[in-house]
Amino acid sequence: MIELVNKSVRGIEMSGIRKLANVMDQYPDAANLTFGQPDFPTPEYVKEAGIKAIREDETAYTETAGILELREAASRYVDELYGLKYDPETEVIVTIGASQGIDIAFRTILEEGSEVILPAPVYVGYEPLIRMANAVPVFVDTSKTDFKLTVSALEEVITEKTRAIVLTYPSNPIGTVMTKEELQEIGKFLADKKIFIIADEIYSELVYEGEHFSIGTMPEVRDKTIVLNGLSKSHAMTGWRIGLVFAPAYLAEQMYKVHSYNVTCASTMSQYAALEALEQGARREEVVAMKEAYRERKDYVYNRLKKLELEVVEPQGAFYIFPSIKKTGLTSEAFSERLLEEYRVAVIPGSAFGEAGEGYIRISYAQSMKELEAGLDGIERFLKDLSLI
Repeated sequence: MIELVNKSVRGIEMSGIRKLANVMDQYPDAANLTFGQPDFPTPEYVKEAGIKAIREDETAYTETAGILELREAASRYVDELYGLKYDPETEVIVTIGASQGIDIAFRTILEEGSEVILPAPVYVGYEPLIRMANAVPVFVDTSKTDFKLTVSALEEVITEKTRAIVLTYPSNPIGTVMTKEELQEIGKFLADKKIFIIADEIYSELVYEGEHFSIGTMPEVRDKTIVLNGLSKSHAMTGWRIGLVFAPAYLAEQMYKVHSYNVTCASTMSQYAALEALEQGARREEVVAMKEAYRERKDYVYNRLKKLELEVVEPQGAFYIFPSIKKTGLTSEAFSERLLEEYRVAVIPGSAFGEAGEGYIRISYAQSMKELEAGLDGIERFLKDLSLI
């Protein structure tokens, strides 16, 4: 009967990240530098808001797009932080995490044979969703341009089938941030083209130098841009599953239809917790404190890797770093397997992020400093045993 299963689904492989997660139970003593999940608890005032919602019987369906108060708070939040302006009644949808936002965006705008340009190496979640929409991912290797997408690279791959371009900055798995000028150049290039822009900005609050710039603020491309965000990374709310989609009204209306048949609405209790998170602007010190902790960890990991003489680009955002292990002569998968089995350190092989990621590993520094120290110590021992340091 397997031949009757949707061939687009059969052709998808399990995420390399999830494959590794499934074997981690066999190595309980390993330093786990894999998951992009904050090691901080959700702030107390957010948790209390979720508990209060349950106690007050806020447990029924909400409006499909999300409770209006949350959409209003989200609209104010991104306006205050980034200058994005969206009507909470017609241009904001609350989703089950940013992942579901990505899904409804693709399913709304893609048709069979549509092409979507992705800057590679890239987050593993885009390609399967594109393929399940019977569309085609087009990868652009950005390793020669500091892992940033450029206009010249776009000119080489855009065709009449190009339907969308994904801009995922700050990036997973590299931590790259594109400047205002770099994004404006891309925006101006795309202004007269019938191509959508999907700006995945889930790590927008984790920018270490300067400020995050959203391409959605550019009038020239606002009518073709979908901005994705959420609270998972910034507020340590991964399990609450609240994402936010911002799009022009005509597009949000179509995405709303997909969303409504897909999930009906996001979790009610989580929505009220998210509302509290966004309304407590005066208590952003907890969010800022988490970012400062990530900055300290980033500096530690980056400096250790440099001392180990591994080629690496210093992250400017998110909580990932992507060192090259090419000098070891091992594939990223072989390196990661040996590192785990022999030295009890778990990292993600770069190949999990596409062909352009081969020769690299991803380290998440959303872990405690103790875990990071143990992990880097293990990598150091491995490189010494390989006679590379």
